[in-house]
Amino acid sequence: MIVEYVRYRIDPQDAEDFEAAYARASVPLAAAPECVDYELSRCVDEPSSYILRICWTSTDDHMRGFRGGEHFPAFLAEIKPYVQRIEEMRHYERTAVRGAGSSVPTMYDWAGGSEALERLTEHFYTNVLKDDLLRPLFEHMAPDHPKWVAAWLGEVFRGPERYSRERGGYDHMVRHHLGKSITEAQRRRWVSLLMDAADEVGLPDDPEFRAAFASYIEWGTRIALANSQPGAKPPLEAPMPHWGWGVAPPYIPAVFTQSRPT
Repeated sequence: MIVEYVRYRIDPQDAEDFEAAYARASVPLAAAPECVDYELSRCVDEPSSYILRICWTSTDDHMRGFRGGEHFPAFLAEIKPYVQRIEEMRHYERTAVRGAGSSVPTMYDWAGGSEALERLTEHFYTNVLKDDLLRPLFEHMAPDHPKWVAAWLGEVFRGPERYSRERGGYDHMVRHHLGKSITEAQRRRWVSLLMDAADEVGLPDDPEFRAAFASYIEWGTRIALANSQPGAKPPLEAPMPHWGWGVAPPYIPAVFTQSRPT
């Protein structure tokens, strides 16, 4: 992925028209398969300065694919009056130096940390062993299995890297599923019981957390299902997955910025 930055100098009296033009141009831009995302920002300290950021799938996709494609004419028609106002236009490669700040809590912290996740998995696996469909898969599990699943979830949700440090990370989890021949009915029951357990032990029930939580559980169980089938040869050296809020960050009412749902 390549990030393009375009710096504009726009007279303040033209700012409203300029932003409106880019709002219209964003329609064909968003429709282009070469475009990952985009953002137009205005400088607070110097309001005549704008920065347009566009992430492209590659430089070639931008310069040849987009500019030679069906969406470029409509895009150019909207922003053409401002092309002469461009002061700089460059493509940049992302580096490994990036991350999230602490203004948005991790899903691990929002859930309630290790205590909440261990409470979840202990309750969940107690119910699993009572379930006729799932018991055959788990009746011989180790007594500490729930604890390690909680550690796995904690690391996935950006908590301590305990599972990687003490259990070996992704490859250790994958090996647990090899040859299990999990069925789709078992996967769905696993998901259903876990969601019930989340309610029963009092995990946060706000829509944002539960949507992100369910998203990971759906993804993870479908990976486990595929890896468990006869003849499956999943990669064992893949990185540990990490999950965040996706498109809906945690809802924090303005008057309760330090609290979370209980």
